[in-house]
Amino acid sequence: MLEVAVLGLLKDRPMHGYQLSQELTAQLGGFWRVSYGSLYPTLRRLERQGAVEPNAGPEAPTAGRRRRTTYRITEAGERLFLELLEERPQDTQTEDTKFRMRLAFFKYLPPETRVRLLERRRASLEDRLSSITASIEIGGRDDYALALMQHGRDATRSDIDWLTGLIANERSRQTTPRGGAERRKLRRKERTTS
Repeated sequence: MLEVAVLGLLKDRPMHGYQLSQELTAQLGGFWRVSYGSLYPTLRRLERQGAVEPNAGPEAPTAGRRRRTTYRITEAGERLFLELLEERPQDTQTEDTKFRMRLAFFKYLPPETRVRLLERRRASLEDRLSSITASIEIGGRDDYALALMQHGRDATRSDIDWLTGLIANERSRQTTPRGGAERRKLRRKERTTS
């Protein structure tokens, strides 16, 4: 999950670890916080995979300080980024967080892929809603457990409505003349990164 965020930010421009941390907090702070203890191992893992390249910063080190290593995304990183964005979540426990992370970088996906992923997420939530509703109907729970399930049901319904709106907006953009040009541009960009 952190790999998606790091690669997505590096698509915009090369950054060093501190900048990445600041950008992650600025863009996703309400949903997720990253520690340096997870950021730097992720950068090293991505470097070993050939997804990012380090580059010592141009500034000369001052007394007692080392140079900052700036990272940039590679062609392999571009491919990995798209694979991670489109990857189907394996466990439902972290599915919500993973989806939010992916959504933050949807601008890099072609419109058809965005719609497909939004529809897949909506279908997953509709399955969850059915399961929650069936559990509520069984009954036999204390007031707090029932209240929690009802809250989950209402939140899931709200998320489904929100996704339906995102899908409708995406489809309406695709039918405008400008949307066609954007789709062609994104397809060309996707082909060049594959």
